[in-house]
Amino acid sequence: MAEPKIRSKTASLHHERRYFRAGYRRIVGLDEAGRGPLAGPVAAAAVALPLERADLTQALRGVRDSKEMTASRRDRLSDKIKDVAIVWGIGQSSVEEIDRKGIVNATKTAMQRALDNAVEGTGFLPDYLFLDYMPWPERSDVPQLSIVDGDKHSLTIACASVLAKVWRDQFMRMLDGQYAGYGFAQHKGYGTPAHLRALRQSGPCAAHRQSFRPICEFAENRSD
Repeated sequence: MAEPKIRSKTASLHHERRYFRAGYRRIVGLDEAGRGPLAGPVAAAAVALPLERADLTQALRGVRDSKEMTASRRDRLSDKIKDVAIVWGIGQSSVEEIDRKGIVNATKTAMQRALDNAVEGTGFLPDYLFLDYMPWPERSDVPQLSIVDGDKHSLTIACASVLAKVWRDQFMRMLDGQYAGYGFAQHKGYGTPAHLRALRQSGPCAAHRQSFRPICEFAENRSD
């Protein structure tokens, strides 16, 4: 007897439908990837979906919080998201910007760059921003909805979550070729035991966030 098919979970359009009915047609979801790692940039993505499509959930079936998806599934669905989206964009803040501005401000810079990248040359002007928890008072010119666990409860934010994660993972694989021995391709800069062992052995490299306490401590220990 064949096993029953397990349907892929898909993030909800509940919030999008409610605001669409209220007259908002150009809703942009934003999310970031890489606030917590010890190395590499922080990335953000901006996505606007065609909310008038009755089959939108089916078209983006399986898109949800990127952390709940396998790497191969994220890669496959990122192309689908780009095909379906009205506009989409990627932004990032470098390690140097993170060290200079702090991670929160660097994340907001990445979000602004993602939004600029999404709308550049399109004539598209967002009339609402959906954010994954982080408020963005600097963009008070556009009304915003901050949703706790937004990448779980908003399909638009979930799409941004996937695009940001895929872009950053690809970037970390590139860094792995530049800085061999740290395992960036595997742990993506997060503070895993393997990453910490490499830091104890070799010390930080230029891809590490020098302002983050663990990196400061490793650098201080090597200078003693």
